[in-house]
Amino acid sequence: MKTITFIGNGNMALSIAKGLKDNYKIEVVGRNIEKLDKFEKEIGTDVDKFLYDDFDLSDKTIMLCVKPANVEEISTRLKGKARVIFSVLAGTTVQKLRHNLKPAAVVRCMPNLAASINKSMTTLTGDAEFQEEAEELLGAIGTTRWLSSEKEIDIATGLAGSGPAYLALISEALTDGAVKQGLKRDDAMIIMRGLFSGFGELIQDIHPALLKDGVMSPGGTTAAGYGALEDGNVRSACMDAVERAYKKATQL
Repeated sequence: MKTITFIGNGNMALSIAKGLKDNYKIEVVGRNIEKLDKFEKEIGTDVDKFLYDDFDLSDKTIMLCVKPANVEEISTRLKGKARVIFSVLAGTTVQKLRHNLKPAAVVRCMPNLAASINKSMTTLTGDAEFQEEAEELLGAIGTTRWLSSEKEIDIATGLAGSGPAYLALISEALTDGAVKQGLKRDDAMIIMRGLFSGFGELIQDIHPALLKDGVMSPGGTTAAGYGALEDGNVRSACMDAVERAYKKATQL
C-alpha cells in the first residue's frame, strides 16, 4: 500500500484523509501531538504521527494542508527534499512552494469539503509529469479536472472550492422560505435534501439552462419563483461570489 504524508491536520486534511484511508497508508505531521491523536481518532484508522522538527521529507509524497501564511514557518522546521508536493493551499503559487520547500515537483490541488465522502470536485495544475499520479491520488476522493494554468485553478477555487458554502446558503434560504410559508421545519429539511440529491444527478447530463426550461411552464409556479430570484439579483450575486473568491485567492 502506498503512503501519503499529510503536512497539517486541519479540516481539509481530515476530509481528504478520510477519503484516502482505504487505499493509502496515512502519515501526518503537525505541531501538537494531542491534535495529531485527535486527527487519528476522527479518521478511524491507525496513522503514523510526527512533529515538524522530527520529520524528514526526503523522497516522500506530500499532501500539504497548512494555512498559506504558514509556508515560510514550516519550511524552516522541515528537512529533506520531497519527491512531490500536492498542495491544497488556496492562492499559493508553485513558485512559492518551490522556493520555500524545494521539492522535486509540485502539483496544486483544490478539493472541496465533499472529499470526506469521496465526492470532491478537485481541480489540479502544476508539473505535468505528475498529472496521472495526481489524478489517481485525488481521484480516490471524487472527480478531478486538470487545468492548464495557475490562474485557472485560482478561478476554480471560487467555484468548486468555495462552492459548498454557496450551496449551503442557498439550501438554507430555500428551506427557510418553505418554513415562512407554513411548512414544518423537519419536512422542509427532508424535501430540500431530496431536491439537492436529485438535482446533483440531473446536472451531470443536462445543461442548466435546459434543466430550467424543462421545469418552467408558462405562467406557472416556477416562473413566479424564478422571477423573484431575478428581482433579487441572485444570478449576479453568484457571479460576483466567484469573482471575489478568485481575487482573494490571488492575494493569499
